[in-house]
Formats: sequence, C-alpha cells, structure tokens
Amino acid sequence: METRQRTPARERLTDAAYAEVVSGGWADCRMADVAAAAGVSRQTLYNVFGSKEGLLQAVVVREVGALLDDVMRVLEAEGSNPVHALGRSTVLVLSSAERNPLLRAVVTGDRELLPVLTTRSAPLLDVLVERIAATLRANLPHLEPSLAEAVADVSTRLTVSYTLQPIGLDEAARRVETVVHGMLLGSSPSRQGDTPNGSRR
Repeated sequence: METRQRTPARERLTDAAYAEVVSGGWADCRMADVAAAAGVSRQTLYNVFGSKEGLLQAVVVREVGALLDDVMRVLEAEGSNPVHALGRSTVLVLSSAERNPLLRAVVTGDRELLPVLTTRSAPLLDVLVERIAATLRANLPHLEPSLAEAVADVSTRLTVSYTLQPIGLDEAARRVETVVHGMLLGSSPSRQGDTPNGSRR
C-alpha cells in the first residue's frame, strides 16, 4: 500500500477516477482524460500512481477507509468475543458493498475492475488483515501472533468471496463465525469444550 503523503493533485486524480468508475466508463477511460479532469498533466498522474491499475487501487483503498474504521469499531467493541465480532464485521462489509457505488462497480464491473478485489487485491486485503490481526492480538493477548494473522486472513478472504458471490448476509456471517470458531478452538486442545470468548457451550 502506498505510504506517500497525499497531495492536492493526488486528491483530484482520485476524485476524477472515482467518477469514471461509478459512471461505468472505467474500461474505456484514458489516463489523459483523468489527468485533464483533475487539471494535471498525464505525466503527473503516472508519477503519482505508476499505472492505470495503481490509480484504481488507490481509489478503492481510499473509498474503503471509512468502512475499515467502522469494522475496527466493531472489533474493538466486541473484541473479547472475536467470533461474534467478525460475524458482525462480515455483515457490515457486505451491506456496505451493496450500498457503496464504487465497491458495487468493482464487484459487478469488467475485467479491469474485478481484479482489485481478487487476484491483484494485495493493498486492500493487506490493510484489512493487518488491522484485524492487530485488534485480535490486543484483545486476546494469549493468542499466538501467527494464529491471529491466519484468522484475520481467512475471515477477510471469506468476506471478499461473499461480496463477489453473495449468499445472504446472515448466512455469510454464520459461515465466517463457524470457521473462526473452529480455528480458535483448534489452537487450544485443552479447551475443546469452550467457546472462543471463554464460556462453556
């Protein structure tokens, strides 16, 4: 994920690209057109983002920033029960994808848009996984770091897959909870009868 400080030119470029994505014109959009709409040169665009794909990824990452903050609030509020927290987070992400015009365009869009959430989705997935894993470690200090990362990675990838192929919010949440529950219990053989938040079933 890019760490360079955002500049006014970067902001204008991402705004212009956002407009193209939600209008459905991204596939035929030229970088010269985006640069012109932002009031900068095409060379400036390439200096900042490197490529058309880099620009699209930056737009998506910016758009999901608020969603990530909402997910973190859920995880922090219910951090002692990660199963329920990640289930609620799944519902939040899926319902937001239904409402958000950019995420909806990515999910239902053409071959240039879809890879942002699939084969070339590292920037977006990395942010989700890192922040979820950090929250799990903070709320469950006994949890091995490798397991926290694995739980974060699996739950994130499941949620993304259900964004691409919806199965219903409640069912998606139930499946994520089932997988997370099994991973957490499996890490502690002496507590196979316990739920992940420490209560007996």
